[in-house]
Amino acid sequence: MSAQIISVESNSSDNLDWAKPKEYTIAGIEVAGSQYTDQNIVRLLSGITHGDKIQIPGDKIAEAIKNLWKQGLFEDVKIYLVKTIGNDAFLKIEVVEKPRLSKFSFKGKVKKNDADEIRGKIRLVREKVVTDYTLGYIKNVVRDFYVNKGFYHTSVEITTEPDKTAKTPHVIVYINVNKGKKVRIQNLNLIGNTVVEDWKLRRKMTDSKPFRLYTFWNSGKYLEDNLEKDLPSIIEKYNSKGYRDARISKDTVYFVKKNRVNIDVTIEEGNKYYFGDIKWFGNAKYRSGQLDTILNIKKGEVFDQSLLDQKLFMNPNGYDISSLYMDDGYLFFNVTPQEVNIHNDTIDIDIHMYEGKQAIINKVTVLGNSKTNDHVIYREIRTRPGQLFRRSDIIRTQRELSQLGYFDPEKLGVTPTPNPADGTVDIEYRVEEKPSDQVELSGGWGGGRVVGTLGLSFNNFSMRNIFKPSAWSPLPTGDGQKFSIRAQTNGIYYQSYNMSFTEPWLGGKKPNSLSVSAFYSFFNSTGEKKYANDSEGNRILNPNRSTMAIIGGSVGFGKRLKKPDDFFSIYTEASYNYYELKNYPYFILANGFANDFNGKINITRNSVDGPIFPKNGSNFSLLGQFTPPYSLFNGKDYANSSAAEKYRFIEYQKYKFTAEWYTQLTNKKAGEGKEARNLVLRTKIGYGILGMYNKKVGVSPFERYYMGGSGLSGYQNFVAREIIALRGYSDNSLSSSNGDPLCARYTMELRYPISLNPQATIFVLGFAEAGNTWAKYKDFNPFQVKRSAGFGLRVFLPMFGLLGLDYGWGFDNIPGNAGSGNGKGQFHFTLGAQLGEL
Repeated sequence: MSAQIISVESNSSDNLDWAKPKEYTIAGIEVAGSQYTDQNIVRLLSGITHGDKIQIPGDKIAEAIKNLWKQGLFEDVKIYLVKTIGNDAFLKIEVVEKPRLSKFSFKGKVKKNDADEIRGKIRLVREKVVTDYTLGYIKNVVRDFYVNKGFYHTSVEITTEPDKTAKTPHVIVYINVNKGKKVRIQNLNLIGNTVVEDWKLRRKMTDSKPFRLYTFWNSGKYLEDNLEKDLPSIIEKYNSKGYRDARISKDTVYFVKKNRVNIDVTIEEGNKYYFGDIKWFGNAKYRSGQLDTILNIKKGEVFDQSLLDQKLFMNPNGYDISSLYMDDGYLFFNVTPQEVNIHNDTIDIDIHMYEGKQAIINKVTVLGNSKTNDHVIYREIRTRPGQLFRRSDIIRTQRELSQLGYFDPEKLGVTPTPNPADGTVDIEYRVEEKPSDQVELSGGWGGGRVVGTLGLSFNNFSMRNIFKPSAWSPLPTGDGQKFSIRAQTNGIYYQSYNMSFTEPWLGGKKPNSLSVSAFYSFFNSTGEKKYANDSEGNRILNPNRSTMAIIGGSVGFGKRLKKPDDFFSIYTEASYNYYELKNYPYFILANGFANDFNGKINITRNSVDGPIFPKNGSNFSLLGQFTPPYSLFNGKDYANSSAAEKYRFIEYQKYKFTAEWYTQLTNKKAGEGKEARNLVLRTKIGYGILGMYNKKVGVSPFERYYMGGSGLSGYQNFVAREIIALRGYSDNSLSSSNGDPLCARYTMELRYPISLNPQATIFVLGFAEAGNTWAKYKDFNPFQVKRSAGFGLRVFLPMFGLLGLDYGWGFDNIPGNAGSGNGKGQFHFTLGAQLGEL
């Protein structure tokens, strides 16, 4: 950096005396050397402008050079006095710009994923000015990145070299990384604890556990932030046992090897305390005795501040004081517990309450719905203007919006804004749209052939806008209707086509749904063409062709019930299926046709909190499916009737019961911008019975249960039968060849989410399940089942639905099938949802 004042020419009669500064008016400023920086910007940054009066020589010139230098854009700055004319001076600012970035790359053992993440953090772009600050910033960011991964000995060196291919000064930046080995925790030493065992305290240190080979899922890496976050959990453990004065007096981290550290934690336990008298003040709505019942903390119980807080503010396992008031409109309610007396080991508590007025909901708004129409969202919202504020209504609204499947459940938010002046509250719901339409690419294997399925499901369809060209983007959406079309085939042997439409709010005022569907399926077991030539060359129907054709449709009506509670719903459906069989040996009826008129009624109670990865709630279903009892009033002699006559009008009665529970086993809280990943236990039981009206007719050959495998068994999936999955066994291996009328299945899954991102929801699971089918009613034994266990992976992609891969071991012997069960394992792969409701 330099400042030079050089008189090049002067039209003034005055000579410049360098020893005696003189005031000049700046008449012009020339800029040289700025190839990338705009000349006007250089003039502006210098702090000298046209018309300024400055002393030459003087401090203003030196200050201008400093102003330009501190921008970090230039390697050298000079200011020349070009000439003077009278009291006017003409200056020249000459700069040498710093080189620009041509490209950068990593050296050392840098993984591609790490490199991509670091690029996002340092944000280097071509033509960026490469300054010392920039290079230092890169070095710090890269080192911090690896330190936060446990590589405490990471060294980063930044080197540059000129880019000889560039016409102007450019440099190539090399980021040399030597991350070394990860620093892990060798031992976690707990000192001073006498009432809580070491292993219980170590278990609380979620992210600061010692590294052991036998706990491969725990990396054991040492991070200072993790330790700082974990230490309070030790105190929480003591507090829950009554040791309210417990504290960590010292924690020390020291290296025992180059890549191993020990952590010493010294604990002062203090004394154990118990609850004393608990008194209420300020309560007018409810008597103290009622509040004592809800609080349910007795004198003499071990003092636990977290338990007291739960019972007052938010109890995940039941009712609490705040819920009592806030579910009755008392939004401005406030409760403050105070320790008023500590005598020996007993703590007396006074609970002061401010009930306030009941709040009335004023405005309800929704933000973030860019695709779904407002009325679709507002009809699911339980908080309405003019109603009393209820916290339970907000929780239920969040559940209903999540169940729609249109929004990211992890991003659903609600903001109540109280207005104490007028006793009202405004409620704002925030949603974030996610893809909900699906392209189904299902695959299965049956009859030695691959069966492919292509289906399109539009889960947020708008039928009323179908004739509005402006609404097609690419299809009319936003009204919450469901429309799907589907085709399945393996070529000449099997074809199936179906379509369905559901309006969830028929008429738009009540949650009454209307569903219609239609399908056509065709089976050709021999692969023969429809026509053949006889011995004389005449065109005739092919006598060697074995086929079954099915055509059918249904109309259903659903209604949400209010009693016993509004989680209940009822669905009724009327359907008709027509079967035409020719030389088809897979049923008792090989030739002829059959008519299936049936009605369904399904009562469900569904309180599951999410459609893709539920964490809590249950789902119960009781279904009955009936045909008219033709044999009881048509007077036919079914004992001597042929199969074609017996099954011309199919008759049966079918019942199914399922119960499913989701239980969140852990309660980890997510940090800002992160996902809360918790273990979830899924348990399910299911029973199915296919009954008859007349023993002479017997059990219908249609609608029977077939168990085993993944639930996808190729082109037999939709032939009036119900496929029930049981992993660990071959497809349909647990049932007789013609299916069975009785079925039982039990499932238990332990699930853990890898990603809850709606663009790709991924979770792993371990399962244990059992099930069986029975051909005779007298043989039914719900405990005589075939068992299996295994593990699996689920990936939900919005465009393709749920993809599943399981590996299961069947533990029991299957008579006549040595390749299934007996401890043998096998993979089960499914594209799309599993079939079978049990």
